[in-house]
Amino acid sequence: MSRFWPLGVYLVGVVSLVVFMLGLSYVLGQRHRERATSEPYESGVASTGTARLRFDIKFYLIAMFFVIFDVEAAFIFAWAIAFREAGWAGYAGILVFIGVLFALLVYLWRLGGLDWGRPAASRSAGDRG
Repeated sequence: MSRFWPLGVYLVGVVSLVVFMLGLSYVLGQRHRERATSEPYESGVASTGTARLRFDIKFYLIAMFFVIFDVEAAFIFAWAIAFREAGWAGYAGILVFIGVLFALLVYLWRLGGLDWGRPAASRSAGDRG
């Protein structure tokens, strides 16, 4: 338990600093209630309409692809940094990793997850005739 006293001191210091800053802001901060105070403000443009917009499913698909391939890039970058220490076992591991990701990309492509030109119903009807 004596090994963790620096962590305890750090935690107490961080919590104390946060409480001090919030308290100081409350004491020194301005208090006003004009009409425009509670209205949303974004870059000087008055907001119009509601913030509850429905996004197309393609937006979420792109977001998932970004996360998947961003994580892939982070793993490959980490492997490239430790290339000499990893040796042949690391090389085989990264080949398996890239192979699995490539197989998933081919699976998504064959499933039609990358086709955005026409809806699936019209695409299958157009292929028959």
